[in-house]
Amino acid sequence: MSINFPEMIIFDYGHTLVYEDTWDAVRAAEAVLKYAVSNKNNLTAEQISEIDEKLFTDTLAARKICIEPHHHQYQNLIYEYLQIDINLTPVELERVYWDNASKGHAMPNIQTVLDYLHKNNIRTGVISNISFSGEALKNRIESILPDNRFEFFIASSEYIFMKPSKIIFEIALRKANLEAGKVWYCGDDVERDIHGSASTGIYPVWYESELDCWYKAKTRGLVPEYEHLHITDWLELIDILKSLKK
Repeated sequence: MSINFPEMIIFDYGHTLVYEDTWDAVRAAEAVLKYAVSNKNNLTAEQISEIDEKLFTDTLAARKICIEPHHHQYQNLIYEYLQIDINLTPVELERVYWDNASKGHAMPNIQTVLDYLHKNNIRTGVISNISFSGEALKNRIESILPDNRFEFFIASSEYIFMKPSKIIFEIALRKANLEAGKVWYCGDDVERDIHGSASTGIYPVWYESELDCWYKAKTRGLVPEYEHLHITDWLELIDILKSLKK
């Protein structure tokens, strides 16, 4: 795979654009319960989070075969199972849950990179393996990176398949109306982001931050199977693009 100056760079969400604090399911349940109009069994936030964890574990089998359950379906599952009626729309409910379960923060120097890409007419988009809706993903990114100019926000929950499935990358190419050779993809996961994008013909950029990520093991020592760029600071991407432009 040869490296070309990109017309578009697509980004992963988690630990690429945004890093999140440790997940707190009890705090999320407490926030959701404030909107409960009925709680038939008088369940506490601690009890709800315990059952939530068990039910979520049951969905992991689907993710192992690259199928992404949608969070709206999961909300129906857990709150109807627990006989709790919440006075929120599906999007409002997932936003209350997500915002209280884990706070999001911009990755260091990512806004500088996004500003550089915009000034140099390099288009941008997002593909994320995530159970939350595309609208929730868009809302969260825009609240953390309000000056972004992403053309689309692809959440795997909306398309059934997860990365590294080729189809989710091919959907992005169709949205962008670009050939794979004109696009780069930046992500932190070797199998899902690097192997997935490369197998589609998109040039992969492996971003390996020094920041700890609570939901995945460190990847030090891994060697991707495909040609790729490997960076540990977003400012390195600007240097690489400047050198290619010359």
